[in-house]
Amino acid sequence: MTVLALFHRSLAATLLAGALAFVLPAQAALEIDISGGTESGVPIAVVPFEQPGAVDDLARIIGDDLARSGLFAPIARDAMPGRPASPDQLRIDDWRAGKARYLVMGQVESDGDKLRTRFYLIDVSSGERLAGSQITAAASADRSVAHRISDIVYEELTGERGAFSTRLAYVTERGTPKDRTYTLQIADSDGANPRTVLESPYPVMSPSWSPDGGQLAYVSFEGNRSAIWVQDLSTGERYQLTDYSGINGAPAWSPRGDKIAVTLSKGGNPDIYVIDLDTRRTTQWTRSGAIETEPTWYPDNRTLAFTSDRFGQPQVFRKAGPDDRARRLTFDAPYAAGPRVSPDGERLALVVRDDRGFFVAEQSLDDGERTLLSRGGGEERPSYAPNGAMVVYAAQSGSGSVLKISPAIGGEPQTLSYDRGKVRDPVWGPFND
Repeated sequence: MTVLALFHRSLAATLLAGALAFVLPAQAALEIDISGGTESGVPIAVVPFEQPGAVDDLARIIGDDLARSGLFAPIARDAMPGRPASPDQLRIDDWRAGKARYLVMGQVESDGDKLRTRFYLIDVSSGERLAGSQITAAASADRSVAHRISDIVYEELTGERGAFSTRLAYVTERGTPKDRTYTLQIADSDGANPRTVLESPYPVMSPSWSPDGGQLAYVSFEGNRSAIWVQDLSTGERYQLTDYSGINGAPAWSPRGDKIAVTLSKGGNPDIYVIDLDTRRTTQWTRSGAIETEPTWYPDNRTLAFTSDRFGQPQVFRKAGPDDRARRLTFDAPYAAGPRVSPDGERLALVVRDDRGFFVAEQSLDDGERTLLSRGGGEERPSYAPNGAMVVYAAQSGSGSVLKISPAIGGEPQTLSYDRGKVRDPVWGPFND
């Protein structure tokens, strides 16, 4: 289903009766399918750590993280010439005869409710230790430790900050048409450790992270009408940002956190508005008479890209303020929608349509060159990782749906499958500063 079709279907849905509940139980985790993998990345060996049996397989998590970026190709364990856990156990000549250019190894010690993890990153050709440190954390945070190591390795080898310790937000939908439950969830960047932010019999959609990662804005249809809510993730407290008649949709938090762009039809037509969060002043940005929706901010905190069907079919436009002329960004696709501007402001992730279906693509904002990131034909709702290296999106899978993460450079995606119904509207959270 297309992004605009999903938007309109949800707005027109017959709403279910019932009470809204704020809950925090653990939910079924998204399962990671690594079958796609990548063969074009830099070969790296992540040796199984020397660790207690009760601890998650840290090396497996690190390898999956690095593979998901598309820049690294972890080698199979049965191709490793040894299982060193520290530099004094490493026989570097054995490794130089193999494929790996870099090697990650480590040890985990349990100390009551704490874990002490030591890891090392080695350049195989020179034998030089490029990085290594000890990380002490709660025993329950073993996966977080693995993601932290992945971030360190990624930054050391690429010069760019890793985004594996960040989080995803997404919506799930399960049950029958007469007894349906919607949840807004947050999880680790690989889909593990999910936590429910909101559970409701009413449709929930379009989550958007605050730039500090402490709040989510989203659309809820409780009370038989759409409204935009803002919820604090640490306390669960929330407030209603908009409750106009008609459409209240597509919230997008600005990079500085001082504004939220939304779609409202309070003037009779769906248009883009910007709400100042300090004054609550609402400023109308578009007035074309067409459907204007799905705003996304540029890093400058003053320019928006958005979807409009002012020329008949949905296309992507930009405006640098309410009085600026809208400039069209997409030209060579009959359908282009759901834009997300990359963190560096140089690229655009979006959904395009051809004869085979709907695909996630990336377009250069400099020359308009576009490449497909997905291959399934039923994808929607792309969102960049905060370092711009990966894109998460929803995809149809049989009668259900899954989340997929593709490298922004192209390559096979990893699939985060959900076996309890539908999962959609993914959005990648900011760095955890």
